[in-house]
Amino acid sequence: MLRRSLLALPVLAAGLPVRATAQATRLPIVASFSILGDMLAQIGGNRLDIRIIAGPDANPHGFQPRPSDIQAMVGARLLARNGLGFDSWFDRLARAAGFAGPIATATDGITPRSMVHSHAGHSHDGASRRTSHRAEAARVPDPHCWQDLRLAQIYVRNLAEALTGADPAGADIYRRNASAYAARLATLDGWIRGQIGTVPEARRKVVTSHDAFGYFGAAYGVTFLAPQGISTETEPSALQVAALIRQIRAEAITAVFVENMANAATLRRLAEEAGVSIRGRLYADSLSAPGGPAATFEAMMRHNVTLVVPAMRGAA
Repeated sequence: MLRRSLLALPVLAAGLPVRATAQATRLPIVASFSILGDMLAQIGGNRLDIRIIAGPDANPHGFQPRPSDIQAMVGARLLARNGLGFDSWFDRLARAAGFAGPIATATDGITPRSMVHSHAGHSHDGASRRTSHRAEAARVPDPHCWQDLRLAQIYVRNLAEALTGADPAGADIYRRNASAYAARLATLDGWIRGQIGTVPEARRKVVTSHDAFGYFGAAYGVTFLAPQGISTETEPSALQVAALIRQIRAEAITAVFVENMANAATLRRLAEEAGVSIRGRLYADSLSAPGGPAATFEAMMRHNVTLVVPAMRGAA
């Protein structure tokens, strides 16, 4: 499992948020993962000292923080999490740190989609018998709400309100920056719809590592197929992989991608057997490192769309 220590540097904002005065003391904030960290930076500018636990290219699903990460929460005025079970480890870390302050949940007010979560099976070996338990499936809330930019604007509103509560003196800055940021996301949402609209509906199918793009698919009319379910920890069964290979062949699917924080071995084998090429790397649950193609949330969404659209069309 991927482990990351605390990123101790403030997150750099890519936009042009309203800046606080140089004399202002930065508000210490801890975010569970990199996408939230960037959103906070766009809203708070240099008024905030943002620390991120699961940083760029880290896997926030089932993240295992180290004891030293507890220090990130010492002195924090606000914690920010996604919620919907995505970063429940963050809550345990807060309890271990004895944090008693406010915790912002970015998904508050969102009615989530549901998705099937398969729990890996296991077996017991005994002297006289071997008992095997088949994988069980359950419907759980899909936590990847940021993939729909209309819902991402709710994230912005929730985070701005939380910052205003923790730092009333910065309320005007947070509100102006949040309004400008939400407007940029609305414009980006329209651009994505226009780009997807250039692809014939029958070609709007994408295979990627795990089931992180459900909100994107529902919002923009794309079908995403994944050999892994919601968790990057779960290995798909041979039957699941074989069924997906048959579907890729039968429907001539050409958009096959790995993800930045997922184990690509299964998908590479699947692509080889299906006779298709992997068309690049998408970013779903975490940003790239600074200087990479998805160093901010807005850049991440643009990067993914610019890869997916020509791949769905079948362009070389």
